[in-house]
Amino acid sequence: MRYKDIQKVLSEKSFQLSDFSAIVARGGPVAVLEPGAYRINETMVEKLMNNPLVDHASNLGGVIAFNLGKPLGIPAFIYDAVSTDQMTSIARLSGIKEISRKSLVHALNMRSVGMSCAEKMGENYNEVNFIIAHLGGGITIAVHEKGRMTDLVSDDEGPFSPERAGRLPGKDLVKMCYLHDEDAMKKKLRGQGGLVSYLGTTSTIEVEKRIKDGEEYAKLVYEAMAYQISKGICELTAVLKGKVDLVILTGGIAYSELITSWVKERVEWVAPVEIVPGEKELEALAYGALRVINGEERAREFK
Repeated sequence: MRYKDIQKVLSEKSFQLSDFSAIVARGGPVAVLEPGAYRINETMVEKLMNNPLVDHASNLGGVIAFNLGKPLGIPAFIYDAVSTDQMTSIARLSGIKEISRKSLVHALNMRSVGMSCAEKMGENYNEVNFIIAHLGGGITIAVHEKGRMTDLVSDDEGPFSPERAGRLPGKDLVKMCYLHDEDAMKKKLRGQGGLVSYLGTTSTIEVEKRIKDGEEYAKLVYEAMAYQISKGICELTAVLKGKVDLVILTGGIAYSELITSWVKERVEWVAPVEIVPGEKELEALAYGALRVINGEERAREFK
């Protein structure tokens, strides 16, 4: 369906596939990867289709890009996949030997925003220390230590978000697991958690309207989300031993002056706070592919 929709849009806009130098897609949680570009090959497509790290809609991107490009020999890439992994060995330990912490993070937008903020400061991204929080339907926070994401707070380890539960008290979570089947519990954690669990909506616009109309409980829940985001940022300062050059708030929720003001007042003691609202992901994909085409960056081969 999506493949056909893309072909339809190209036709409506009077583009031919042969006009394109490359096709670049979102890199889903396909496998543990280095940052940057990977050439999409049949091995990656097989992995995306049948055995990704996590089942996620973005896994379709690489498959579609490959199928669009293959007939005409147009190179297809993914860039800064969700499963980009630069975590240190010490950061992987969870507390239970059988469970390792995983790097699943909004790498594409984070790295793009990090590079642009470093440039704005007159610095090289690979020589500064940032903590970047991506605030969206899911919330992730990562240390960017001299250009490497050495540790993070994933969307199931930290703040609740509009639709995800985030970190939960372990003993109570275990009890709940015995009351519901696996699929129901997964939905409670991802899709039915966070704002929607407390307030019945994932819309931050609606929540802010309810707060403006005087609903105290909505304000409590919304401020609690900001409170937890702040805690996630502050716990990562320990990774950098307090040597943080900049805290960056990005993603769709960073448009909210209410959320960003609450977070800022709790974390600006760490470092200056830069707010870069929205998601620069399409731009990041385009420029990533352009760097490969121009020979400024080498695309890795997926094996």
